[in-house]
Amino acid sequence: MKKKHRKYCPYCGEKISEKKEGDILREYCNICKIFFYDNPLPVVSCILENDRNIILVKRGNKPYKGMWCLPSGFAETGESIETAALRELKEETGVKAGITNLVDVDSCTNYFYGDLIFLTFEVERTGGKLIAGDDAVEVKYFPLNKIPKLAFDSNTKAVNAYIKSKVDYWAIVDSFNLTIEDVKYAEKKKNLLSDRLIDVIENNSELIATLWLKDVTTKKSTYHYQKYEQKDIFERGKKIILQFGKWLEGFINEKDIRNFYFQLGEERKTEGFALSEVMSALILIRKNIWEFALSKGMWQKTIDIYMALELERRMMLFFDRASFYIIRGFETGKKA
Repeated sequence: MKKKHRKYCPYCGEKISEKKEGDILREYCNICKIFFYDNPLPVVSCILENDRNIILVKRGNKPYKGMWCLPSGFAETGESIETAALRELKEETGVKAGITNLVDVDSCTNYFYGDLIFLTFEVERTGGKLIAGDDAVEVKYFPLNKIPKLAFDSNTKAVNAYIKSKVDYWAIVDSFNLTIEDVKYAEKKKNLLSDRLIDVIENNSELIATLWLKDVTTKKSTYHYQKYEQKDIFERGKKIILQFGKWLEGFINEKDIRNFYFQLGEERKTEGFALSEVMSALILIRKNIWEFALSKGMWQKTIDIYMALELERRMMLFFDRASFYIIRGFETGKKA
């Protein structure tokens, strides 16, 4: 079934002809002397998301009967676009909401309705009970990574635009919710902000170690490091830098940190280092990792600030534990 066109004038009943208005050929009534305009129909859609799941409705009527789509419908004469969007959402899902953002605007030609303009809004639930209504036969939440094929391409475009707009926000949420004890660390790795810098840190471990070597062999607080071969000192620093990267990736755990740094504390005591020197050298490694990370273009956008904060938080977790076990190894010489 295709969209039907006018055959007769709705005012006088005369058969409609065609006439150019400017460069555009339009339907025209020779009796009433008026043109008829076929403007795109405004369609409103809503994206209501909860914990990365969005509400979809299964269509009960043609076109695309039985397919899923966003809560959608036509704006009525005399109502605002925003009011229409919230009305359609309430009629099809039973949910009351408020508009928070315009997600996407798209135009298309539909075989059934003709030219359409889709306006998709992000909404926030304020009340109501989730229940299929109007021409919907089913309504439910779908995970954003398991969205079925949608009835309207404009819906698909809007959902993709919504996901793209939320990627950085979700990365922030994931990063700040993650704790060192999280057993699913490796599974969540790709969503974390500072993981975007892990490869940079690991691939530049030698450069960071070189910068650290210059510090540790020139400062009074690390005097004994100047008595050792620079190649040996360099390898020691590089090993800790790489270890920090592996910890960020989830390849080493609390037990690994405890065993390594407890032994490191014992070894430095045997080598004649003062505890203050060992701790100062560790602090210098942390400083050089941080300064190198900042030199890679951070602070340019708001998301970069969150990235820096999240990276700093995880550095604190790692190096605080390393410091504690070094001191324990240095003081007791026995495993905790």
